[in-house]
Amino acid sequence: MTPIMDGKLRRAPDAEWVLMYRLGLSRKRIADLVGAEPATVGYHLVIARRQDLRLEAAHMAAAGTKPKPSASSLARMDEVIAWIEAEGKLPRERSENKEERSMARWLSDRRREAAQGTLHAAYGEGLARVPGWGWNHRAAAEEARWHRRLAQLVVFREEGNDWPRHKNCDSEREHTLGVWVHAQRQKHRHGELEAEKVKLLDTAVPGWQAGRTRGRLTRR
Repeated sequence: MTPIMDGKLRRAPDAEWVLMYRLGLSRKRIADLVGAEPATVGYHLVIARRQDLRLEAAHMAAAGTKPKPSASSLARMDEVIAWIEAEGKLPRERSENKEERSMARWLSDRRREAAQGTLHAAYGEGLARVPGWGWNHRAAAEEARWHRRLAQLVVFREEGNDWPRHKNCDSEREHTLGVWVHAQRQKHRHGELEAEKVKLLDTAVPGWQAGRTRGRLTRR
């Protein structure tokens, strides 16, 4: 077993880490999310790949290949960087200046992609000129929590449980997961759930949008 920063002893291969890898997250991204050393995560994944010869193919298929940003997108990045260098600060989403708000939203989108591990290298290389552009402690913590909840939901369902309820629950565990998946459904219905997260949910827990079938157990 190997200890990590959350104080838990992880038996290799750790099921949550393997799931994250299967869903396309890189070794480094998993390490960042769970607070472990990349080498430790790598050790677990080596064992997992030996046990499941299809794991690597599943990881590659889920990760996919992001298309290179268009020339106009790269030009927009240069505009944002030039503004930051000239002003000596990052653009604010609540600025009274419309263009500054637009640049702040653009930067927020790149920050979210970086947190999800999907930022294209072309953006990463360019934005590396802006110290601290991607750091957002609260966003990083929320992203890590989201992936933990997904892994916990997968385990809950694999134990043979129906979809967790957010009301009239049998346990605190069911309530926590029920509230979480209910929130994901609500966000998706309002078009507020990121496409990458929709893809992860569709892959890991098919049928999550429909949830329980009233009056009978869901068959798996």
